Amino acid sequence: MTNPFKLLGISDDVVNAVKDLGFENPTPIQEQAIPVLLEGNNDFVGLAQTGTGKTAAFGLPLLELIDFKSNKPQALILCPTRELCLQITSDIKNFSKNISGANVVAVYGGANIMQQLREIRNGVQIVVATPGRMLDIIGRKAIDFSNVKYVVLDEADEMLNMGFQEDINDILSTTPDDKKTWLFSATMPPEVRRIAKNYMDSPTELTMGTKNTGNVNIEHEYYVVRARDKYAALKRIVDFNPEIFGVVFCKTKMDTQDVAEHLIKDGYNADALHGDLSQQQRDKVMQRFRDRHMQLLIATDVAARGIDVNNVTHVINYSLPDEIESYTHRSGRTGRAGKTGISICIVNSKEIGKIRQIERIIGKQFTKAELPTGFDVCEKQLFSLVHKVHNVEVNDNQIDQYIPRIMDEFAELSKEDVIKRFASLEFNRFLEYYKNAPDLNASADDRGERGERGERGMRSRSSEGYTRLFINLGSVDDFTRGDLLSFVCNNGKISGKNIGKIDLKGVYSFFEVENAAVDSLFSNFRDIQFNNRGVRIEKSGDAAESRSGGGRSRNYSGGGGDRRSSGGGRRDGGSGRREGGNSGGGFRDFSGRSREDRGGRRDGGFSGGSDRKRRS
Repeated sequence: MTNPFKLLGISDDVVNAVKDLGFENPTPIQEQAIPVLLEGNNDFVGLAQTGTGKTAAFGLPLLELIDFKSNKPQALILCPTRELCLQITSDIKNFSKNISGANVVAVYGGANIMQQLREIRNGVQIVVATPGRMLDIIGRKAIDFSNVKYVVLDEADEMLNMGFQEDINDILSTTPDDKKTWLFSATMPPEVRRIAKNYMDSPTELTMGTKNTGNVNIEHEYYVVRARDKYAALKRIVDFNPEIFGVVFCKTKMDTQDVAEHLIKDGYNADALHGDLSQQQRDKVMQRFRDRHMQLLIATDVAARGIDVNNVTHVINYSLPDEIESYTHRSGRTGRAGKTGISICIVNSKEIGKIRQIERIIGKQFTKAELPTGFDVCEKQLFSLVHKVHNVEVNDNQIDQYIPRIMDEFAELSKEDVIKRFASLEFNRFLEYYKNAPDLNASADDRGERGERGERGMRSRSSEGYTRLFINLGSVDDFTRGDLLSFVCNNGKISGKNIGKIDLKGVYSFFEVENAAVDSLFSNFRDIQFNNRGVRIEKSGDAAESRSGGGRSRNYSGGGGDRRSSGGGRRDGGSGRREGGNSGGGFRDFSGRSREDRGGRRDGGFSGGSDRKRRS
């Protein structure tokens, strides 16, 4: 039987590579777009949701149209973020692994520009780039686009939302007039329509479904709660879905960080992804998420662009996006590659109108859901545990040697007693937490709320009852606030709930600990080291006195001096901006995180415009 990709006109070398990746049948956008693009004669506009296989839709035709005997750039792919740039590059390298001489280079900010320049000088046919870094390289006259025949604008709507229009204009002006431009987008706002008009000549347009609609495999739900109950509602949704593997979207970097830290303190396997993370830190967070070593990724819109992770079960909108069209991109993180998914919005009564707007844009109706009761959550968790026990794989060779001792331990217990006690190990904490749990559902006409300030719905701690401590670790140690939280809790043998505010600095930090836990923390931190250097913890007044030379500081833990540092920032090789990983979440490991390649605006929302452009 002839392979379906071969029937579309793809060569054997590429078809075999695609088969090795496990793809057997083309997606609808690939089936429709590939034959048109293989002709190579027309400009093209493709509208399809994220997760529908757009990369292969333009990547496979490019591999058929490019002359790989020449080492000059012949195709340029522009995309909005570093993550997406790396994802596209990886995919095209995989598709072209059987093609002799094929070279694909990723060009993005936050990485060593000299290495990227070397790769370009060594010869490249396909350049995948974020706009800011691409302009830096063009400004150095380090690349010649005179042989470019194809330009692909991927996630065009997002590049405009991020303020890249001026950059796109400047980049395209360096390419030949007779090139073909292929534009792919999830939505078709007027700005994208203008790009098509300005840069394309009678383009072939292909729309999968209705313009701006959402993925048909995604269910959309919303919960109405009081603003102060948002965080409690998030926890209840997560607890009611024991197998959740999801992305939680917040509007700002600060909210992302706060939500992640509160989840970590409450014992959830979560981490934050936002703009104050270095590329190395970002890569480590994403690797943990891809490997499913993390259950919840808390992210801003920009940070999550280009995340292509399989089997995401839920997208939770902790805050609705400023730009309604951005909801399509958020929800597209789940329901990918033909799988089903659920997109959830946690809103207050004043935001129901926004839900109606989103319904009109995506062409799908939301289901108004009720937050489960405490009893419902406990029941769900209990039977999830029972299901896991029933289906666990038993390694008889390893466990048999311990069975006699296990049976002796349980000798006086009945089968029912053993089952009860085993189930209670995990179940008791949910029974305790949800005992007398209140109803968090709010009525649609509940207007007793005040603005966004209360929306985080998270417990705010005053300093009363806490002691402020100094520690000689900070952002130069590649710590985020979440990392520091985990480090202190793990080594101090205390719970995250004992920790108050964390103030991360460059070479040192301050954090608050409940008064009752201070002595235990000091005792457990004796002789603790980090990177072969003694870790010091002191009361903050003593530390300040020591640094000012006004007296003798009392050292409560393990010796070892501070190290010198010039501070937490460093310059990116080509973009000319400072970056430093000094905020974010963490969960019981000290993997770093990275900042995303952003457009010209703050993470707070999508409001576009070239006046807020920044380099990638």
